[in-house]
Amino acid sequence: MRALLLGGAGFIGLHLARRLTRDGHAVTIVDNFSRGRDDADLAALRDTPGVEIRNGDLTDPATWAALPHGWGQVHLLAAVVGVRNVESDPARVVRVNTLAALHLLDWIRPDEKLFFASTSEVYAGGVDLGLVPVPTAEDVPVVVADPTAPRFSYAISKLLGEAAVLHTARARGLTAVVGRFHNVYGPRMGADHVIPELSLRALRGEDPYRVYGMDQTRAFCHVDDAVEAVVRLMDTPAAAGGVVHIGNDAEETNIGDLAKLVLRVAEFDPRLDPVPAPPGAVARRCPDLSRLRALTGYEPVVSLEEGVRRTFAWYRDRWPR
Repeated sequence: MRALLLGGAGFIGLHLARRLTRDGHAVTIVDNFSRGRDDADLAALRDTPGVEIRNGDLTDPATWAALPHGWGQVHLLAAVVGVRNVESDPARVVRVNTLAALHLLDWIRPDEKLFFASTSEVYAGGVDLGLVPVPTAEDVPVVVADPTAPRFSYAISKLLGEAAVLHTARARGLTAVVGRFHNVYGPRMGADHVIPELSLRALRGEDPYRVYGMDQTRAFCHVDDAVEAVVRLMDTPAAAGGVVHIGNDAEETNIGDLAKLVLRVAEFDPRLDPVPAPPGAVARRCPDLSRLRALTGYEPVVSLEEGVRRTFAWYRDRWPR
């Protein structure tokens, strides 16, 4: 099978590329490296037989015109993400994420199966307003509580992408799956997400040690489990045409306990400094994975402690401080 990973030099993309090559598939990555990294991990993948890496801007029609067809799977993973990026340039978030999806839908052929990466942020507003339950299923109302809040530009862009993919798939006979990722973490995800940030501040010896939103809760999913879910969904015909949550509902934790776990792994014992959560951060997030289980038999296997240990070790050994 030939797989095209759009945004494949990024976090989930690289882990998915590794998995697909281990399974014997040929992989082509397209990335403009605005967020993806051309680092030692990507270099090792580049040397793997059957892997091709192309530099391309998915907002530019010329990039699509140069791409061949004949893919067994196409994964759209490219997006502008991260609270700092979203708050500093929300218009770019909407432009890049929307154009990439719309150009893809103009380009793709009906015999090329599509995976579209979305996010649990699409219903964060409903959780904040008390309109939807937690754990949260795929069929809850999606609500943008405050369209003037810059961070909601990401959720809006992904909602637009979901609608475009699902309705275009139905109209044109495409096979497409929308996967909503829930707090996926692991090695090589950058420094702007909670587990890497906690790890790096522990490695730097921060004392007092700031913990933002200690009482907020999340259900974190290690990237290896997330990749397993994607692989299974793409091999499950019944998943086509729907939205499916991807995450880990087994170990919901609050941020204070997560910080203590990171500090225990780091063997560092600073004084904790509780700090309010960033504006717009949802108080609780946990997926209902009933649909994913029913479709694929998926169960997460990487415990939070084991995942944090793997992630911490990578940042300790590979990330500049």
